[in-house]
Amino acid sequence: MADLLIVTIDGPAGVGKSTMAKQLARHLSIPYLDTGAMFRSVAWKLGEGSWEWDEGRIQAELDTFEYALSGIGEDSVLSLNGTPIGNEIRTEEVGMWASNVATLPVVRSFLKKAQQDLGARFSLVAEGRDMGTVIFPDAPHKFFLDATVDERAHRRFKQLQAMNKPADLNELKEQIAKRDHQDRNRAVAPLKAADDATTIDTTDMNKEQVFVALKEGVACDTTGNEGVTHA
Repeated sequence: MADLLIVTIDGPAGVGKSTMAKQLARHLSIPYLDTGAMFRSVAWKLGEGSWEWDEGRIQAELDTFEYALSGIGEDSVLSLNGTPIGNEIRTEEVGMWASNVATLPVVRSFLKKAQQDLGARFSLVAEGRDMGTVIFPDAPHKFFLDATVDERAHRRFKQLQAMNKPADLNELKEQIAKRDHQDRNRAVAPLKAADDATTIDTTDMNKEQVFVALKEGVACDTTGNEGVTHA
């Protein structure tokens, strides 16, 4: 495992983590791990209100879940039980469900192991909310992206429009602010920058500027990753 490269990118909803993580993973020729999609997929599979189930019922369902990862960069594919995870998890409703299930220790414990298992097999750019603080605390390169609620709501609004999904800007602002509060104040693994992470405020930056900042923060020599299996 010593030759595996792990880069973590954490931050709140709508800050552009996914876009940057995919681009950086492509630059480094390694897989991209969308851990937010893992939480969303759990929430989507379990369904609305599942966070109110007893722990035994949730654990029984989780025991049937198995994740797999293939590809590199934006072509990375995360699968659950053999089925690629798609846009069915990308609604604001499922996002709120994910924020709810993310407060449950049983879910966090299960996904922590699943994520670390993938990190033990592949070099990764891992994107999420606690990658640098909890999942990969020894990662050599850690970043925390942030931006104002207004800017993140505008970005999410444009993203949903591009996906031909209904969107209301004011409602998005409320949802993002609510999710921020829940994610930053939960008892288990709250959203925060790792002490040794590089924080990048992207509010007034374009994508290229953010990408350059990330590239400059990561050693470009990936010689040690040659021969690593990407699935």
